[in-house]
Amino acid sequence: MEENQKAFIEKQYLGRDYGRISIRMVLAVFCFGAYYLSGSQDQNAELFLVVGFGILIGSVVMMFILHFKTTVYNKSIILDGIWTTKMVKIDLNSIVKVESVPYSSYIINNPVYNLHQKGTIHFYAGGKDAVRLTDRDGLNYIIGTHRQTELELSIKGEMKK
Repeated sequence: MEENQKAFIEKQYLGRDYGRISIRMVLAVFCFGAYYLSGSQDQNAELFLVVGFGILIGSVVMMFILHFKTTVYNKSIILDGIWTTKMVKIDLNSIVKVESVPYSSYIINNPVYNLHQKGTIHFYAGGKDAVRLTDRDGLNYIIGTHRQTELELSIKGEMKK
């Protein structure tokens, strides 16, 4: 493998989390049901129809918005977020522990990028799996991923180089 060849690349999109999709679809179905039950005689009924279609269109658009991209190469992890977020580079020379963990015990989690909370930095877009990195100073990084095993193995492989 070349020095500059990437060991791992994963793109996580903002609107592709199943929990969030389910919530949006239930809201859209509620709006369409309210439109149908109201008999579509007044403006309020039409408002339900417009809001239902707005939810569906917004949901489709969100499926194509990149939340962040995780790249492992050249003894580092690069997390690149959307639009105005700053790129985060984690040097693997300072990492002492890599482990696979569940991201959270909650059913639905908010997408976060570079959230500092209680000595841990979170990166998450969707899914239930994550990789926890611990550096020499005791700082933890939790990186949510849909491909947990691949990410963990690529990080460990880059650390051995």
